[in-house]
Amino acid sequence: MRLVVQKYGGTSVGTPKRIVKVARRLLETQREGCQVVAVISAMAGVTDNLLKLAHEVSPHPTKRELDILLSTGEHAATALTAMAVNALGGRAISLTGAQAGILTDRNHATARIANISPKQIHGMLSDDYIVIVAGFQGQTPEGDTTTLGRGGSDLTAIALAGALNADACQIFSDVDGVFTCDPRIVKEAKKLHEIAYEELLEMAGSGAKVIQSRAVEFAKKFGVEFEVRSSFTKSGGTIAKEESAGMEDVVIRGMSLDRHQAKLTIAGVPDKPGIAGRIFSNVAAAHIVVDMIVQNASISGTTDVSFTIHEDELENARKILMPVVGEIGAKRLNTSSGVAKLSVVGIGMRSHSGVAARMFECLGRGEINIQLVSTSEIKIAVVIDEKDAERAARLIHSEFGLARLMSAAAAAQPLT
Repeated sequence: MRLVVQKYGGTSVGTPKRIVKVARRLLETQREGCQVVAVISAMAGVTDNLLKLAHEVSPHPTKRELDILLSTGEHAATALTAMAVNALGGRAISLTGAQAGILTDRNHATARIANISPKQIHGMLSDDYIVIVAGFQGQTPEGDTTTLGRGGSDLTAIALAGALNADACQIFSDVDGVFTCDPRIVKEAKKLHEIAYEELLEMAGSGAKVIQSRAVEFAKKFGVEFEVRSSFTKSGGTIAKEESAGMEDVVIRGMSLDRHQAKLTIAGVPDKPGIAGRIFSNVAAAHIVVDMIVQNASISGTTDVSFTIHEDELENARKILMPVVGEIGAKRLNTSSGVAKLSVVGIGMRSHSGVAARMFECLGRGEINIQLVSTSEIKIAVVIDEKDAERAARLIHSEFGLARLMSAAAAAQPLT
């Protein structure tokens, strides 16, 4: 009998009516001859409301207590889904992350899964239960509740699929799959039939909100193939998998846009060992996440170091770095908000040249200035003014013919 793990996001269980719809889908999957494990997120808006409550009673709530509070959102949604299945004549049982055997490290709010012991789940599946697991959470060896970070239910589902050796893992949300670009920005964007783990990881880390990047990392590490699809339709989605030889024929698989970024440049930095470490250790100590880092070539013993962060962290970063600039003997700190990062991604870049030149020429024709450039083996990212971001995305999408290429690729796929 096939074992299927299905994850349902907050919008999929956002109302009682939608919960009942999810329950029907779980029963349909079971009646097709499958054992079913469902991972459920908190109902849409619940986590944000719980966070708001926490900050109303405490300006600085401890992470341990926050984890206990936030985990209740998934507990409620999971229990309600099990009730709905049972009301429809099925047999379902809900489990917390701890009851499902998910063991994590002790890092509250962003815990990492250390081990999964799914013995209890196997026993319940043998008794013909639909097992419904609360996403986004686990417990430490001491029994403390932990959470896995925003989007952590994706990680719960993929990790359980790996631990259970599931035959299929489906990530249901309010989107139809992974697109060549956000359809709200580029109307011609097309849904991808398949995507390599590395490509999806780059896109998730570059602003695409389809799936948690840590979940993709886990899937890549343990070879867990999964499908991103919509809970509101019956159509297939996008399969994330190990890359195959034919996948390199597509040079650019997709692109993503990360808005609300800020750029910081420390000018006249002495080109000496240890200086970069002093700069970024201070930033890291404040838990500010740094994205792109670019250092200019040294001229007369000094260089410029530029990097990007989320614009919400700009004022905090400025306060931290102003003293550092003087301590290291740099000339000044320049900062600017209102920038965005535009990235193009594709494993085909490994075997095709000229992608960067073509991208830069396209932006040049559109009179869009590039402020920073960062590259990896399969990604080219540029920082541009946020006011130009959507137009730049449409120009690049058209330049590389993504709508046309993906339509052709989809047509070539066999029907299943």
